[in-house]
Amino acid sequence: MNRSTVSFRKALVAALLVALPSAAVAQAPAPRPAPAATPQQGPDNVLQPATREAQTLPSLAPLVESVKSAVVNVDVQARGGGMPRGMEGNPLFDRFFGGGREGGGQRREPLRQGAGSGFIIDPKGLILTNNHVVEDAVTITIRLDDGRSFSGEVVGRDPLTDVALVRLKEKVDGLPTVKLGDSDALRVGDWVVAIGNPFGLASSVSLGIVSARAREIGASQYDEFLQTDAAINPGNSGGPLFDMRGQVVGINTAIVGGGSGIGFAVPSNLISSLLPQLQKEGSVTRAWLGVGIQDLTRDLASALKLPVNEGAILTQIMPSSPASKAGLKQDDVVIAIDGRTVTSSGELTRTVALKRPGSTSTLTLFRDGKKQDVKVALGTRPDLEGVAKAKQKPDDQQESSRRVGVSLQNLDARTAQQAGFTDSSGALITDVVPGSPADRAQLEPGMVVIEANRKKVENADGLARIIQGAASGSTLLLRVTAPGGARNLRALRVP
Repeated sequence: MNRSTVSFRKALVAALLVALPSAAVAQAPAPRPAPAATPQQGPDNVLQPATREAQTLPSLAPLVESVKSAVVNVDVQARGGGMPRGMEGNPLFDRFFGGGREGGGQRREPLRQGAGSGFIIDPKGLILTNNHVVEDAVTITIRLDDGRSFSGEVVGRDPLTDVALVRLKEKVDGLPTVKLGDSDALRVGDWVVAIGNPFGLASSVSLGIVSARAREIGASQYDEFLQTDAAINPGNSGGPLFDMRGQVVGINTAIVGGGSGIGFAVPSNLISSLLPQLQKEGSVTRAWLGVGIQDLTRDLASALKLPVNEGAILTQIMPSSPASKAGLKQDDVVIAIDGRTVTSSGELTRTVALKRPGSTSTLTLFRDGKKQDVKVALGTRPDLEGVAKAKQKPDDQQESSRRVGVSLQNLDARTAQQAGFTDSSGALITDVVPGSPADRAQLEPGMVVIEANRKKVENADGLARIIQGAASGSTLLLRVTAPGGARNLRALRVP
């Protein structure tokens, strides 16, 4: 975090002093006040604005009216709860996905309830939001500004930048959309508008400025947040941050725990670079060097006898990595990649990540005080978050989903404990297709199937095999445990 922070109140007072006419802030009246400064009385003695400037103060209403219909509420039932992985115990960081355990709900709820925000970027119902809003989602409901509701499903997500893409399951067209703008064109001090669903208050609007750019807050190694003092709160997660042209320049993502007027948004240019992969692949594949790095400081530059004070020091070269194969060495100091200046370790990490795996880049670096160029064939970053793996389902589960319209998952011990189940065996229902045989059998997300035709169901694969092996036209007798522990029978007719 930057060690110097400008007080919002001081900045606001300064802005008012600059913006208001001198007559409005003078401590004593002028000897001869101008006639225009005298308040006028209208009908029924209602006071009118005293100055021409007061009569022409701009309003953001036209901007808000032109874009707010594309902002949506994202209601989610999800497994688990608490802080996102890796962020526990960080007092400077707080995602603000509303509801559930994070919003003060009961600790033993079987499913976490949440309400976030999002915005439509395609008239057929493609929506951008935060990954932490829809991660581990069992059901997603998208509520439009006009009151309509649709079921949603995740198209792609990237935990490292907290970006997710969702689409409506129903066939729609002609929905209102907004465009991604150029976040690189923003300057500190530019006005921005946040619209979202804080505390469940739909279509709430707040105004602020860009407080800082390229903030690193410890969320991941790819931090490049916009900082804003526009009021954002729990439930604003995934909502848009607009510039004064009505274009989205960021996705509101995090706030400082206990802070006031300090919020963070993923910049739109980063989102734009990820969108093609999210739409096509469902996850993001990044290029990779395979090094440990740290910032070059003035003191380190002096100790290393370097003529520069900014860059990234290679502190570790991983065996068999692209960096090792290219001959990079410990204590090399990278100052540019493909001609683009590198001023910090974070900038090097982000720049490499946006390259295409398998491509060749030229690193400009200092080694033993001498400047040189080294070509590196970039590798593919390992999927440490398991996003690609999570997208894959066993064939039996895919077929069972298509056949009866139900998606299944193993009931792990953590989920079983949160739901109050005494046994972690069974098949957890995570999704039911509307109008499907599973829907007609009154199966619901959150239920756990523990028996099929009076035989114990050990896991999701076991139930999927039973469904696949059932004869067409037969009926499976299922015993299910509902959230809360109640057991019921369901008759699932197999088409």
